[in-house]
Amino acid sequence: MDSPELAALRAEYASAGLQETDAGDDPVPLLRRWINDAVAAGIDEPNAMALATADAHGRPSVRTVLLKGLGPDGAVFYTNFRSRKGRELAENPWAAAALLWRPLQRQVRIEGPVSEVSAEEADRYFASRPRGAQIGAFASDQSEPVAGRNELESRFADVEAHFVDAELPRPSHWGGFRIALDVVEFWQGRPNRLHDRIRFDRTDDGWARERLQP
Repeated sequence: MDSPELAALRAEYASAGLQETDAGDDPVPLLRRWINDAVAAGIDEPNAMALATADAHGRPSVRTVLLKGLGPDGAVFYTNFRSRKGRELAENPWAAAALLWRPLQRQVRIEGPVSEVSAEEADRYFASRPRGAQIGAFASDQSEPVAGRNELESRFADVEAHFVDAELPRPSHWGGFRIALDVVEFWQGRPNRLHDRIRFDRTDDGWARERLQP
């Protein structure tokens, strides 16, 4: 049975719309602009995106990751290759992701094939991370069971002690994935649920743009 409390939850959307002239002919500049708007609005973690993957049998899973790179060649995030998402992407190298900026009444969805970023690119990003996050990448077997918090903290302390006077190299099991932008859809909330949806599909000649019904 549906929860009556959830069924009653609704909000009216009254933002300015998204017209084709504003969207342009290439989704990447518009996506950058929307991310910059989210940063300017003070939205917490404006680069957070829900990432959906599936295993070889098509069983899906979803979690939130951080978008750490964006360009014409795709959207980049980093993770442990042995994690569930890493294993699923090895079996089925396709992904979908969504960025939601609720205060701006905006959402962007992306879909496409996934490939690993180069070792050089991953090395540069790993070197830019806070030292604690670097240690954590060594200490955690992401997605694997652990006996308790104490064991995890003990492993962190062991790695910290091992590298006490040295820089940490990027672990071989940790790196980045790039989602190629085959599909990019922009959603802007509008009154009466007549939301603006503009989708870009990659073609051999560039991008095809179309408006979708809400």
